[in-house]
Amino acid sequence: MRRLVATGPALIVLLTAVTIAWLTPGVIGRAGYHATSARITLAQQTLDDTSILDQLNAAYMSVAEAVGPSVVHLQVRGMGEGSTGSGWVFDDKGHIVTNAHVVAGSVRVRVEFDTGRQAVAEVIGVDPFTDIAVLKADPGAGLFPARRATGHIPRQGQMVFAFGSPFGFKFSMSKGVVSGLGREPLSLANYGGYTNFIQTDAAVNPGNSGGPLTDHKGRVIGMTVAIATGRDTQGTIEGQSAGISFAIPLATIESVVPQLINTGEVRRGFLGIAMAPGASAVIEQADFRGSGVLVNSVEDGSPAATGGLRSADVIVKVNGQPTPTSAVLRAAISSIAPEEEISLSVFRQDKFLDISVVLAEFERDRLVGTELIQALVRTGLAFGESTEGHLEVARARGFAASVLELREGMRVTAIDGRAVTSIEEAHQTLFNAGFLSGGRISIRVQTTDENGSRAFRDLVVRTPPRNLQFNRR
Repeated sequence: MRRLVATGPALIVLLTAVTIAWLTPGVIGRAGYHATSARITLAQQTLDDTSILDQLNAAYMSVAEAVGPSVVHLQVRGMGEGSTGSGWVFDDKGHIVTNAHVVAGSVRVRVEFDTGRQAVAEVIGVDPFTDIAVLKADPGAGLFPARRATGHIPRQGQMVFAFGSPFGFKFSMSKGVVSGLGREPLSLANYGGYTNFIQTDAAVNPGNSGGPLTDHKGRVIGMTVAIATGRDTQGTIEGQSAGISFAIPLATIESVVPQLINTGEVRRGFLGIAMAPGASAVIEQADFRGSGVLVNSVEDGSPAATGGLRSADVIVKVNGQPTPTSAVLRAAISSIAPEEEISLSVFRQDKFLDISVVLAEFERDRLVGTELIQALVRTGLAFGESTEGHLEVARARGFAASVLELREGMRVTAIDGRAVTSIEEAHQTLFNAGFLSGGRISIRVQTTDENGSRAFRDLVVRTPPRNLQFNRR
């Protein structure tokens, strides 16, 4: 007997399987689409309902609104060349602060405000040791001085904003945090002067120099001065941003600027201790873990001696500011006016002491001589006195020989139009003429040819850029 096989149910199962196989990708795709759409909607709703982000965004815009009118764009015309930079309004009398290297060798400086108004500014004071300069412009209908965080000590991690004209893009703003404190970029330290810089990761590029660095309340805490680049990680005033920039602390600015405005010169505090380069001591105590500056010796009759400092003491703070390195301590003392009383936190024989010291004044000639020699060494130039008693070129190498065309043995008769007969006179005249600020200075030299004939030549001398790999912008 033949068995009959029912094919209907099998066909139904097969057709169902085929239909599911055909429809499944679409179903899954639509399900995935709906799930993604739901996530987007939820995220959008969360963003719309989150007031913290609105407050943060509004705060950023408020910083821009508060600081922007105080920032200026600088167009600097030098001897046949031009450059740009930034600055900020210091007071309502028209005083504007920028870097000394921005206006170095300037013939004409034009200031542009955020409204588009322009004015010619006069350079009324330059301090090459701190790289600070003060300009004076017509206040016009009124200026908006920047708020300053006077007395505030910056802290690592705090939010900061950098303002300026990077690559000529006027009135730009970037955001970052304080990455470090008390920095001493090597190439700038070798140039001479004071560092103790604030390090930030706010984007800074050529054209930002002289612009303000503010906190989250729009208060100036420093002024952009240099960056570290991929090509030069030791610090330069040129190059492009690599995530590390440096700023002059406000405490230094507020010490230097009023003096430049009032007298055109800067008086600096003097403590009277000797410290070897990098003479730091590590301290690990229950109430302090860090480093300070080891005092090698104390000068007799100095403020340090009168105040009770001793050799082998370790200075960890000046007026509450940590001093982990000799560069930071040196800069901190120099930013305080003479005759002012300071408080030193000192570690001595396993205990901390608070010592009060009244600073004396750092002798200007002593400072000028030290800084001029460093700048001349970098230029490749040195002066000497001959047996006949006149001044001559003792060394001319590198930049001095190839660019300035100076040669060893040339007799120097005048600098900047003034007769000089000694090394001290040469250094003082170079400083007064703006050599440390990048000014162009004439040096009259006497040369002798093979026949013994004498002739005079006027050579234009200037300091080379701190980093020869880049051109100033």
